[in-house]
Amino acid sequence: MDLLLLLLLLHGLLLLPLAALLLYRCSPSFQFLCKVAFFNCWIVALATLLSPLAALRGRSVENMRLLRAALLPLKRFYGIRMQVRGSELLRLPGPFVIVCNHQASLDLMGMVEVIPERCVPIAKRELLYLGTVGWACWLSGIIFIDRYRRDAAIKVIARTASAMRHENVPIVPIVISPYWEFFSPKEKRFTSGTCTIRVLPRVETWGLSPKDVPKLTESVHQAMAEALAEMSMSDHGDQDMEQPLLGPGEDRGSPQGQGDTARSRK
Repeated sequence: MDLLLLLLLLHGLLLLPLAALLLYRCSPSFQFLCKVAFFNCWIVALATLLSPLAALRGRSVENMRLLRAALLPLKRFYGIRMQVRGSELLRLPGPFVIVCNHQASLDLMGMVEVIPERCVPIAKRELLYLGTVGWACWLSGIIFIDRYRRDAAIKVIARTASAMRHENVPIVPIVISPYWEFFSPKEKRFTSGTCTIRVLPRVETWGLSPKDVPKLTESVHQAMAEALAEMSMSDHGDQDMEQPLLGPGEDRGSPQGQGDTARSRK
């Protein structure tokens, strides 16, 4: 009797992978959950593996290369084609600030296609407490802000802005197209598709004072909103692609809400 139960148990265990595969093939919702779970597990696993290597260097923006290398393969796994327009606008001689629209965690795949060397992102403080992911982010020099403590967040941004003002650092807006062609949490849909990333002309900050910040913010927001509206109406089937802005030795096998900000230090 015990042997029969054991055989039945083993038989059931052998059928589980087959049942999961059939469910994955037949159920878009289950497929969506699996892909999202894999995305998160990939980030956690790679952060766990790469953090000790990053720790050998200490907290340094150079560790962003490791995070970028870990995220680049994801687009191939999901069959997402990255199409970058205006990447030449990122080839500036000095430091500059990148402002990018934020839609979902998939933005990570888009940003690693275009961010230049020594780019320091600004991220929500909650990421710092996500175990090895937070550790990897901290080791990569990411600047954390507390969105729920307005005064503290303003102080962090003000310190960065102060350095920017002294250097007259320009702002480079980047707009990532909507994902509705291939990704929709509401519809539980996650398929292959094309993501368009558009780099807008830089916005100069020369001669501006703190009093000009609201007007500057509004002008950048307006330019990004117009670009996003234009991209939303465009044909995602366009085959013309540009190469991503990559550092030496990195992958060249593929073309290239609220604003997330990153600073490139050259």
